[in-house]
Amino acid sequence: MTLYCSPRGRTGKGRGREGSGLYPELAAYRVSEGCSPNLQAEVGRLVGLLPIEQARAELARKGQEQDEKAVRRIAGELGAQMLATRTRDLMRFRAGNLPAGNEFAGKKIAVQVDGGRLRVRIVVKKTRVNGKRKRKKFRAEWREPKVVILFEVDEKGRMVRGSRPVIDGTLQGPDALIELVAFHLHRMGAAQAKTVTFTADGAPWIWKRLDWVVTRVGLDPSRVVEALDWCHGVHHLSVALAALPLAEGQRKELYKRFRGLLKQGASRVVIAELKALAEGEDNDSCVWREIRYLTKHSDAGRLRYNYFRRCGVPMGSGAIESTIRRVINLRLKGNGIYWTEDNAEAVFQLRAAVVSGRWEEIVDHTREAMARDRRTDWRWTPPECLAELKLLGDEDEELMQTSAMKQSKSIAA
Repeated sequence: MTLYCSPRGRTGKGRGREGSGLYPELAAYRVSEGCSPNLQAEVGRLVGLLPIEQARAELARKGQEQDEKAVRRIAGELGAQMLATRTRDLMRFRAGNLPAGNEFAGKKIAVQVDGGRLRVRIVVKKTRVNGKRKRKKFRAEWREPKVVILFEVDEKGRMVRGSRPVIDGTLQGPDALIELVAFHLHRMGAAQAKTVTFTADGAPWIWKRLDWVVTRVGLDPSRVVEALDWCHGVHHLSVALAALPLAEGQRKELYKRFRGLLKQGASRVVIAELKALAEGEDNDSCVWREIRYLTKHSDAGRLRYNYFRRCGVPMGSGAIESTIRRVINLRLKGNGIYWTEDNAEAVFQLRAAVVSGRWEEIVDHTREAMARDRRTDWRWTPPECLAELKLLGDEDEELMQTSAMKQSKSIAA
């Protein structure tokens, strides 16, 4: 026999936002949802690493026989707790009550942002036959989780060996992701960093919001570097040349020379020569779209690749591409895999905590937060000022990556 405390606001129609009740004696030992904290951490870690069936097999090898439903419930609860803890810290940051850390102080920091792909299950109909609930009808939609990685770089612009990056992401859209970027930069002490480099592809939703991040975190603009991913830059250069009526040999020779000039930081020379070659082409031609793309990023100082190499900052976004592969593609994306949005967010948190090497740190912080408040509400609404940045112009829309992806692989340099 033990005391049971029911949640506030119990209506008899489900648990509601207050969550489940509490056994104080068990809670003193962090026992919740029918499992100990050690079991919860082990199940969550295995689910972050492996599919459910393989996670169950590993638990069985250690003497823990759990059915599929229990494994899903335990891992989902831990993921929801991580999300709720992150949201609470984010609200403290928004209110100005979250103290800045010092882990990034005096270091060269890189921030890379991109989006992945996974399939989300949307329930369209719930049916009951003779009082029994039948399988829910749903449709599967492709969604793009936005992902960010923050890490320390050495003098050559590479991730410091043995360092632990910060990995986070969300399905709630670009505004939510950008606020997470500012939140992590603040709590890690990026305002005291030697340099902060933002490297990404040409997606306008990233670059249009960076000024807000710099202001919100209090970064010194003279220590902030923006770099367009090298591979994306030369790809658009290749697409521009492919759209011109040139012989194959001439096109390859020009591509090789322009690529060398671009590496030397002479982007304006490359653009000027492309404009000369494009004279007589229609204004809506693909070559002029690529020229506008390169001009836009050149004017913003994102094509200074000679300066980037000299200063030892990342020129490419390989870290975020690898993160999307390891966190999303190898765990959340696959044939016949469909997620509810809540489950996808939860498993993403588990996977990111394991891959980043910060599992113990994140789990300990989550347990501490849950000891004070057991609610697992984690959704939030980004600031309204970020919503205003959604109004992208027609020019920005046509400069999205999809325009370049339509080009045939056979004409790429």
